[in-house]
Amino acid sequence: MHVSRYLFLILLALSLDCCSERRFDSKTEGEKLLRRDAEWADLATAGKDVEKVVSYWTEDAVLLLPGQPVYVTESFNTPGFKIHWVSQKPVFSPDGKFAYMQGTDELTLPGPNGGTTTLHLRGISVWRLDPDKQWRCVVDISNAAPPTPGS
Repeated sequence: MHVSRYLFLILLALSLDCCSERRFDSKTEGEKLLRRDAEWADLATAGKDVEKVVSYWTEDAVLLLPGQPVYVTESFNTPGFKIHWVSQKPVFSPDGKFAYMQGTDELTLPGPNGGTTTLHLRGISVWRLDPDKQWRCVVDISNAAPPTPGS
């Protein structure tokens, strides 16, 4: 009789554990999001696979870049164009379904007289954890970084 009762309690505990939602682990999820963002930045810097780069945004993503129209394909095909960023310290919503990160960006564009100009930017990206468990960028905003002392 005691064995049946213990077996029942063990099975009940296991079934409740399997059905319960797991607690959100911000440290693990933050590392995962930073890796995904760095992978995205590397793909964008390489500028070769537009479809793969675009896949990191949601279908309804909003992109705001300083004085630049948002044309990913045309940008990658522009001689001298290059972009790279580094994000840091994800901050998550209490339910773990959204996050934002601050970052620094470098955007190189064709400049006057056939040369290039590099813009140093700061940015904020807002990410959403989609049903397929992939983080995708919903809002991507950059603006000019303040001048550094002595510049």
